Amino acid sequence: MSEKKLFLLDGHALVYRAHYAFINRPLINSKGINTSAITGFVRTLWDLLKTQKPTHIAVAFDPSGPTFRNEQYAEYKANREEQPKDITTAFPYIKSIVEGFNIPIITVDGFEADDTIGTIAKQAEKEGYTVYMVTPDKDYAQLVSENIFMYKPSRQGNGVEIIGVPEVLEKWDIENVLQVIDVLGLQGDSVDNIPGIPGIGAKTASKLLKQFGSVENLIENVDQLKGKQKENVINFAEQGLMSKSLATIKLDVPIQFNAKSYTHDPINKEVLAELFKELEFRTLADAILGSNTKAPVQQSLFGNSEAPKPEDKVAANYQVADKNITDVKHNYILVNDETSRKDLVKLLSSQEEISFDTETTGLDVHQAELVGLAFAINPNEAYYVPVPEDREKTMEIVNLFKPILENPDIKKIGQNIKYDILMMKWYGVELKGKYFDTMIAHYLSEPDKRHKLDYLSEAYLNYKMVPIEALIGKKGKNQLNMRDIDLEKVSEYAGEDADVTLQLRDPLKDLLKENELLDLYEELEYPLIDVLAGMEFEGVRINPEFLANYSTVLGDLIVNKEKEIYEKAGVKFNIASPSQVGAVLFEKLEIPYRWRKTSSGKYSTDVDKLTELAVEHEIVSDILEFRKYSKLKSTYVDALPQLINPKTGRVHSSFNQARAATGRLSSENPNLQNIPIKDAAGREIRKAFEPRDKDHLLFAADYSQIELRLIAEISKDEGMMEAFINGLDFHTATAAKIFEVPLEEVTSDQRRTAKTVNFSITYGAGATNLSRQLGIKRTEASEIITQYFKQFPGLQNYMVETVEDAKKTGFVSTLMGRRRYLRDINSNSGLARSNAERMAVNTPIQGTAADMIKVAMIQIHHALKDAGLRSKMILQVHDELVFDVYKPEFDQVKEIVEEKMKNALPGLKVPILVGMGSGENWLEAH
Repeated sequence: MSEKKLFLLDGHALVYRAHYAFINRPLINSKGINTSAITGFVRTLWDLLKTQKPTHIAVAFDPSGPTFRNEQYAEYKANREEQPKDITTAFPYIKSIVEGFNIPIITVDGFEADDTIGTIAKQAEKEGYTVYMVTPDKDYAQLVSENIFMYKPSRQGNGVEIIGVPEVLEKWDIENVLQVIDVLGLQGDSVDNIPGIPGIGAKTASKLLKQFGSVENLIENVDQLKGKQKENVINFAEQGLMSKSLATIKLDVPIQFNAKSYTHDPINKEVLAELFKELEFRTLADAILGSNTKAPVQQSLFGNSEAPKPEDKVAANYQVADKNITDVKHNYILVNDETSRKDLVKLLSSQEEISFDTETTGLDVHQAELVGLAFAINPNEAYYVPVPEDREKTMEIVNLFKPILENPDIKKIGQNIKYDILMMKWYGVELKGKYFDTMIAHYLSEPDKRHKLDYLSEAYLNYKMVPIEALIGKKGKNQLNMRDIDLEKVSEYAGEDADVTLQLRDPLKDLLKENELLDLYEELEYPLIDVLAGMEFEGVRINPEFLANYSTVLGDLIVNKEKEIYEKAGVKFNIASPSQVGAVLFEKLEIPYRWRKTSSGKYSTDVDKLTELAVEHEIVSDILEFRKYSKLKSTYVDALPQLINPKTGRVHSSFNQARAATGRLSSENPNLQNIPIKDAAGREIRKAFEPRDKDHLLFAADYSQIELRLIAEISKDEGMMEAFINGLDFHTATAAKIFEVPLEEVTSDQRRTAKTVNFSITYGAGATNLSRQLGIKRTEASEIITQYFKQFPGLQNYMVETVEDAKKTGFVSTLMGRRRYLRDINSNSGLARSNAERMAVNTPIQGTAADMIKVAMIQIHHALKDAGLRSKMILQVHDELVFDVYKPEFDQVKEIVEEKMKNALPGLKVPILVGMGSGENWLEAH
């Protein structure tokens, strides 16, 4: 193969692909720019340059005006939505970045990028080049030859796909590459609004081409066809020929391949540095431009800082932020003797507010060891107190600082301070005083953005921090821990952490005030930190013997289910492989496949699709059962015992306060939210969660239909409120209304339908989604939705008004004032806008439910503490709280929990109900 490698990138296709890859969680920088498309494009480009090492390269973009195809067929691409604003914003940046890479941009008026790329590719092939067309667009398959390949970049970890002639012939089921155009002409292309010939899909097109060779020959021999197919080919012959013409990539665009213009030259680091800085691309800047830092010499205790010497400064021309540790005057002091420690204690004791951070040997706070304490009280000053490996000597040092950390009159500033609270608990220190947590403050103000300290530092202080990897290395078996690192380097790193956190206090507090969120922080989120820390520290007992036995049971179920599937399929295959499952179901067993294939041309076998098919095909139901048992076994039953802490014999889940944009808590290690509850096999796992000993039992309390009650309260719909106030079964009451029958005549099927509708409507489900859930026709689902809103007009008014208000203000709020900003609420992209509208309707409901249980948790925590009870709150899952209750305290705890949960949000007209239960395990209690 030739050493001359030319890569031609389809700019528009790659930009759109990158944008929609992040559509559910867009990358937004501190300026509010959606950088998803830019990030994805640059990653693709950089990966290509590193791994493929092209000798020649260019990026082609579509022209701004119409092309010759619009003149040929006015409806060409007429069904496409207007270009999303975020993509429009991204293009100038992307083109500037391409120029910064010293890569030529090629655009020809009147011709699309694929025509330009096709023309250049064929010219370059004649000059001995191996050409790679970098695009996800299937139409390029018609250009593939012995020396021209399609290069589909990696997506979602599935690796790069390089497509040559054999792959095209196999994938399209054709005899020569040019028949790609005939397939497109016959079947049409809904994306580009190419009509094709009605009734002909991909398989039929392939079959016809095997017989007739081309669209033209098919039309000439139409007499050999029968029935409706013959009628369609006769009536739509001209349309088929026009469609083939529209699908044909032009190879005579007025452009000439000039090898010298396409050489891969060195990048312009200065240009890229400015662009990456503006876009806040830290990781990409480091990867592409390189970065380096060097810590300055330590200064004397409490002395004046000196500017770093010129020889200590490393050029930071390519950093995203303007400042870093090498060029900012600072004084980070190592406090490593008894006299210095006592001086520092005296200094800290006189402060009203201190920034505090711990350095440890790892991220698992329940197993890591303390390495040192860092403090800051003034900007650009910090103190680092290392502690030895010997625990007894460490405790002597920690106890010196214990009075300061436990002093309620000294406020503490921290980044994710819950971690530091927990670490100090393991050393006998109970942190007290008001907390200002920079992570939580930013989460409240910008819930959809990142909240790590390095991001906040660059976004609000224009300062790039020393990355932890610079000290301990990248993740992996060779990564060190902080105890292995030179003490002075650790001192600089730890001092910077405490200093930056201190400096972030003012801008983030101002941000809370600006967004009217300071009260929510002080009344809800900050008090919750101690509650969560207490729950995590307690942990929960898990019975490993029960799980080991259940693992055996599941293993037997998996083996038996595997045998059943093989018998019904008539062949052995890897049931865990989506592609093999697709091949068996849709090719060997010929089950009709009615969806689009994946981007790699394979059958999709996701849960939704298989669930639809399971109603009619028993083998599909068996495959779903196999998947369920396999996931339960590997993800929960076999994994949970590995999480038992050897120090406590308990599992300590971590509750995330700054992750879900709605305000809901999430958890990890283990993820309690995902432990299945809807089927018996999943519920069985809850039996493994047990009380701490025979003197305790587990007690669970959960809100009943809380989101439905809150939407009734928030929307003020009279019908919904009446049902709840009168204590009716809400799903039965809904069924009576939408099916127009008396309450006592509602059938179980009608109630089940009403239940599905109740929950689906509040999540913005339309007729298509509802029809899929209920297994009915779309028209029937549409009628049910119409009838639903006719009976509950207040709910529909709420939904309309909420969306309209969000379009004006750009955000929605919970009853307690939590905000969620919806940057796509006025997007000209229908998909992005409809997603934002669903969030607008649902967030005030979900968010208020989240706020409500947080209030209850805080009040219960304090009530248990004030009463001096031994019982502990240990878990929170969705709308449920779980307690390890000392049996003699059961009635008192039950009374406290019910009262606090019911009255968490006073003044509600809709009654709040709390379901409660207890038992020797979580399943019994639930």
